[in-house]
Amino acid sequence: MVYAIEINPTNFAPAKIATVPSLMKIILPLIMTAVAVFFLIILFKAAFKILTAGENKEAVAKAQNTISFAVLGLILIVSSFLLVRIIGKILGIESILPF
Repeated sequence: MVYAIEINPTNFAPAKIATVPSLMKIILPLIMTAVAVFFLIILFKAAFKILTAGENKEAVAKAQNTISFAVLGLILIVSSFLLVRIIGKILGIESILPF
């Protein structure tokens, strides 16, 4: 036996994404969360390498470089996010960012 659902506006609501700003309000928090998780993964991986390096100074230096680049990348992402917000406020553009 096959059951079918009739699709109409009463049981299947139309899409809530009508404009680009409404789409960005959904996508940008997901991207920022993914960036934060990626940063934490890189940070934990580098910290583990430092802890397991022992007497190897080259491995410790590489891991410290990795931490430095991870922090720099996070600062770059956050500053670009804030720069877009500031430019939007100055120009009076309706902000597409959710925060």
